[in-house]
Amino acid sequence: MSLPIRILGRATGPLALLTAAFTTAVLTTAVSATAVFTTAATPAAVTPAAVTPAAVPVAVAAEGAGRVAMRFETVGTYVMYSADEGAGATNDGFVVPVYVQPSKGGEPARNVRVVIDASGLAGVARVRDTTMCEAEGPVFTCEYGDLQNGDGESYSPLSLRGVDGVEPGDSGTVTYTATADNASAVTGTTRMTVGGPRLSAPGEEKNVSGLAPGKSANVTARLANHTRFPADQGVALQVGASEGLTLTALHSNCFYAGPAPTSAWCTFPTKAAPGAAYAADAPLVYTVTGPRTLTGEVTYSWSSAPSRPAGHTVRGVGPPLGLVRTSAQDIGDSRGRVAVSTTVQVDYRPVTATVRGRVGDTVRVRLGLEDLGPGRMTGDEEPGRFEVVPPEGTTVTSVPYRFEEDGGKWACERPEKPGGAFVCDIGRDPFFEVRHEGGTTAIDFHIRIDRQVAGAQGTVRTVNPYDRNPANDVAVIPLDASPAPPYRYAWAWAAGALAVVVLAVVYRRRRRRSP
Repeated sequence: MSLPIRILGRATGPLALLTAAFTTAVLTTAVSATAVFTTAATPAAVTPAAVTPAAVPVAVAAEGAGRVAMRFETVGTYVMYSADEGAGATNDGFVVPVYVQPSKGGEPARNVRVVIDASGLAGVARVRDTTMCEAEGPVFTCEYGDLQNGDGESYSPLSLRGVDGVEPGDSGTVTYTATADNASAVTGTTRMTVGGPRLSAPGEEKNVSGLAPGKSANVTARLANHTRFPADQGVALQVGASEGLTLTALHSNCFYAGPAPTSAWCTFPTKAAPGAAYAADAPLVYTVTGPRTLTGEVTYSWSSAPSRPAGHTVRGVGPPLGLVRTSAQDIGDSRGRVAVSTTVQVDYRPVTATVRGRVGDTVRVRLGLEDLGPGRMTGDEEPGRFEVVPPEGTTVTSVPYRFEEDGGKWACERPEKPGGAFVCDIGRDPFFEVRHEGGTTAIDFHIRIDRQVAGAQGTVRTVNPYDRNPANDVAVIPLDASPAPPYRYAWAWAAGALAVVVLAVVYRRRRRRSP
């Protein structure tokens, strides 16, 4: 709801002299009777006769406040819940946005407070507070604080609960008033209605796999009305496609969000009867348009309160989509969903290095994987892992990592038995700081060289569900071990010499004791 605000300017010239003459006599009466800001559905016409001397001092007295104006951006009508939900309905989604109208050099609106009166909902909804505002019965007071010039704030003050026995279309009115220290109050209202029946969809539909970029597939939308109320206003279909999938604008009773839409909204005059089920008489068509898209989904839901969502401005050019009666079997969910997988892959290649050093050394060896694409994971897909088997004659002493100013000794899961693989899941927290999607994800393994083993090799193996090129999934980790330096054997020599001396002493003592 937009509430235009008219601001009177400062009096100047002869008008200012006239102001001075009348100030003492009429200032008090004028300020109490006239608002500097006028709020109305349509700005009132101003004629010369409407400007009286008594009104002029008001503009002068309110000069400081004249730079700040607020407005509500609430909806005119809001559907609280469906009639068939009754007392079981809950809704915390009603918001009351307050906006400061932008002006050059304008001040913030200071100490903005909004009072919401929900007493008009008696009989159609029960009201609870959402802990955001102070409640006194059905009246809620919300502290919005200071709002900057051109900025806004939004609270959800009411937690709505349903009432048994209501009918579709039952309604009440919520009123709200915003005040500030340096702006005139503005008031708004919203008609809060009880909606028609909830309509059901099939839930999970058959998945679509192996869809190549540029190729299309389709789904036929179905609905059922499992309530006791008819959809007297007709029904609406809301369709959404995830990133990388595009809907085809085929039907003239559908509006699409832009020329390459991922959302569509269609209306039907069909008054879905209680217990009846329907199916669209033509499929909804979608195409893989993202060259790097691995997976996606198409979802749809039905509504018995048709109201076009914002942004759906492109009308379909083909024949209208219709509905035909069908079986209600397997239609009992809130939405329909088709999971889509494509032929796009994410090719992983191992990152490897040689374990090089002297026997007894502990060396750092950076191991991991390189993401060759071309697909890109959006966050919902499993990113995969790499598995490391160290060369014979070596021991992995740690795989240290850092995460959020902290860290640990083992970024990878250690094998249960010697000779097993270290499993490094790159989707886990230890890889957060080193993971690079579309690049290299690698980490330092600390490996101790225990002995020389001619030709010893370990392996790095990459794994992910979207890698369809197994030829480059495994690489070797060579061992290049040199003998330990002489000083590392000094302790052994000393120990051996000491042992010889001890044995000699023991032997001599025994000989002396012999008869």
